[in-house]
Amino acid sequence: MVFQRPTPFPGTVAENLRVAAPGASRDEMTAALSQAEMPAEFLDRQATELSGGEAQRVCLARTLLTHPEALLMDEPTSALDPAARLALERLAGGLAERGVPIVWVTHDLAQVRRIADSVLVMIDGTVAHRGRPGSLAAGAPDSVRRFLEGASDAE
Repeated sequence: MVFQRPTPFPGTVAENLRVAAPGASRDEMTAALSQAEMPAEFLDRQATELSGGEAQRVCLARTLLTHPEALLMDEPTSALDPAARLALERLAGGLAERGVPIVWVTHDLAQVRRIADSVLVMIDGTVAHRGRPGSLAAGAPDSVRRFLEGASDAE
């Protein structure tokens, strides 16, 4: 799982990666960083001194070291600048193309349109709509469209 707020631990990036995979070699950690679009030089940097986007990618690399069968990403770009947001979206797209299923939780409809293959809209813990991203505009029930537009009567 990749959380909304990255949680780097005190110590180097390498030490952070070893939290997920204590026996990971430097080559394995470098490969995980590479998957997260980060150079190997980051292994020796202090994790708590990284920018928000860098910390998010290190946390993703830490998750990737576990060789997940699927990824759950909970609002992973909500606190990132536009460049870091798009980089993380590209990274997730590449993982999905390589066969890693990703469940991406977001409230950003523009992001849904950019990255989603399919969409579930949850209202009060219930699936209110499922379909392709384009169905949000045309095929969703009125209550779902009102909910997505921010109306409070979307029940």
